[in-house]
Amino acid sequence: MAIPEPIEPQRLADYLAVMSRAVFQAGLSWKMIETRWNDYLRLFEGFDPVVVGAFDGTDIERILNDGGVVRVYKKVLATVENARTMLELDREHSGFRNYLRSFGSYAALATDLRKRFKFLGELSAYYFLFRVGEPVPRFEDWEKDIPGDHPRMREMIALAREKGTSPER
Repeated sequence: MAIPEPIEPQRLADYLAVMSRAVFQAGLSWKMIETRWNDYLRLFEGFDPVVVGAFDGTDIERILNDGGVVRVYKKVLATVENARTMLELDREHSGFRNYLRSFGSYAALATDLRKRFKFLGELSAYYFLFRVGEPVPRFEDWEKDIPGDHPRMREMIALAREKGTSPER
């Protein structure tokens, strides 16, 4: 299985795609989501927040009935709501990256992300920020306070460190 690497977001859709992947991976096998990722890209139209934010009940049913993605209504709905939230923050801060960088600490940003975005917990917030290249605490320090074992995250961090792309502080 390929471990997702950090990216340098070029457009708002890049942020929504990474966030949505975090949402859909939560509580599921990363491999399951990876093998279906092209279907997610197709059904969510490249994760363009303007398009996804305009989805209605008919679009949600279309996605759920397609069979290409894991059929979790709440996560599909969360993706639509997260697109809308992302667009609002992008407008309010003259850019989503500006929003992400408007906090004085990882903890404050992660708390705000979890409050504003649906299905974004501790692990998903760390995953999202790490993948989009925002500063995050050293994984070994952060992981001590997060219950459970996180082998895929550990593998993702190790790969990024090997390649010199780790945004850890």
